[in-house]
Amino acid sequence: MIGLNNGILFTMRYKAKKTYEWSPEIAYNVGLMASDGCLSSDGRHLLFVSNDLEQLNNFAKSINKDLKIKPHNNSYHKTAHRVQFSDTAYYDFLKTIGLTSRKSKTIGHLKVPGKFYCHFLRGVFDGDGTTYAYYDTRWRASYMYYTGFASASKAFLEYLTQKNTELIGTKGKSIRNGSRSYSLVYSKKDSYKLYYAMYKKQKAYI
Repeated sequence: MIGLNNGILFTMRYKAKKTYEWSPEIAYNVGLMASDGCLSSDGRHLLFVSNDLEQLNNFAKSINKDLKIKPHNNSYHKTAHRVQFSDTAYYDFLKTIGLTSRKSKTIGHLKVPGKFYCHFLRGVFDGDGTTYAYYDTRWRASYMYYTGFASASKAFLEYLTQKNTELIGTKGKSIRNGSRSYSLVYSKKDSYKLYYAMYKKQKAYI
């Protein structure tokens, strides 16, 4: 919307006043945006990419929008899917938290309230989380289990490490340097704590 003030043209960001407040759904969506989302440099469009159609539907549900899912060619030249929408109010809300455009390597500490952190962490895990397990042949009946979070920003993983310790009670961790990104890895005992906090304790709604 364009208006005129003392002969000077100006642009209003909102046709009607919009606000976003923290909730379990919004916190989960913020976690997805922090992992696989993108804020366009135009200041209004938001993009979320995933290979998982169910995850894209969960993304739309958590932000309470009817979004069209479209094919998307990612940087690895593989076909994924995406949702894209324009919402200046939500764009500005995400900026106040600490998200920016071209955030992959610059994302760091985010302003997520402790009350909603576990919902946020579940969004991060659904976006860029991983699990793997194996039996270690060095010990009889030794089942090794690990949970990981991946990011191109080491500062973001350090933020997750700090909050997981403060709010969930994790103790051991390892931040590893890979060819394309860093990974924050937890072993079995801490993995149980993380899963309980993200899914059982919070009664996941999606």
